[in-house]
Amino acid sequence: MSSSDRSLTPDVIAVIKATIPALEAHGLDITTEMYRRLLADPAIAEMFDPTHQSKGTQPRALAMAVLAYAKNIDNLGVLGGAVERIAQKHVSLEILPEHYPHVATALLGAIQHVLGEAATPAILDAWGRAYWALADILIGREHQLYDTSAQAEGGWTGWRSFTIAQAHRECENVTTLELKPVDGKSVIQAVPGQYLGVDLNIPSHGQTRRNYSITSKPSHDGYTISVRHVPNGIVSTWLNSADSVGHEVRLSPPAGEFVLPEKIETPVAFICAGIGITPMIGMIESLAEKSDAVPVSVIQIAHSAEAAPFSSKLRELADASENISLYTRLTSVDGRPDADWIASHLPENAAYYLCGPTGFMREMVQSLPKAGIPAERLRYETFGPDTGVTD
Repeated sequence: MSSSDRSLTPDVIAVIKATIPALEAHGLDITTEMYRRLLADPAIAEMFDPTHQSKGTQPRALAMAVLAYAKNIDNLGVLGGAVERIAQKHVSLEILPEHYPHVATALLGAIQHVLGEAATPAILDAWGRAYWALADILIGREHQLYDTSAQAEGGWTGWRSFTIAQAHRECENVTTLELKPVDGKSVIQAVPGQYLGVDLNIPSHGQTRRNYSITSKPSHDGYTISVRHVPNGIVSTWLNSADSVGHEVRLSPPAGEFVLPEKIETPVAFICAGIGITPMIGMIESLAEKSDAVPVSVIQIAHSAEAAPFSSKLRELADASENISLYTRLTSVDGRPDADWIASHLPENAAYYLCGPTGFMREMVQSLPKAGIPAERLRYETFGPDTGVTD
């Protein structure tokens, strides 16, 4: 489809709006069928986490995104945050312009397959135009991000080889891995909160890609990631074993927008559950090192002391800095905290950062505003597909 055929004219917008009821009724069927078609190509399939497909989280996340796009197609500005998250995730997985036609073919084919005769030529044409209008926005933003990474000190494009140089047990079910560039040259100094795209070739399993938060301080020497062991998870089991040390993996440049603003004028509060600490530990550490740091509050929630990643480092940071207040809640002892308990331990007028299991975050995003924390002050990170913590 040429660029002249991708405009969102009033007629196209009207047709897209008219399909909203069909998307509400059959959106998940459409995206499930779309992924079935798309992942039939092995080269594309290795870009996706099969767990997200088997559990249905990826199709559900896309169904929600497509519905949101249809509902806001005449006011795309409200989707700016979602577009940025998608673009950041795409560059971490090295999604390129040549991949977009495959998605278009799979999506339109899925719409026709699921809706049957109801998928008229006018509907298919409108959705083709709507798809490419959004794709052009993403491709443009991703081009900017690729260029920024290439031009940064220690920057690169594409995949770069790193060695898993060392590993140590962070807590009973989390291993921290030190990644060093094979070429020995400088790497991009990541912004605390960013993540890496990791391309792995696991013995007896094959090629696969994942995203992991960077848990080391900003450095030009290398990175660390901290991986939670998921029972029966092929990738996490291998990365948590001694077998992974010495192996090479390939990394894309740091990506992600769950970071601190350049200028911080209000208190900052972090609410993390389980492995949700990983994107935050670098932010907390960077704030602890600032002589003029604002007040920082950290609430760490874990099943037990043995299952709390970075608990020792958090305690050290809190003991060494008058600006950091640490609250630890062990659910095996005190039970799961509610929004009122959390709000009572945090300062007013703070910027609130939230990360943890999707169910926990959904509960917090819905209940913290009722406990007095304004929704517009909440920022959160999801691991894997964004299935919507506000639905």
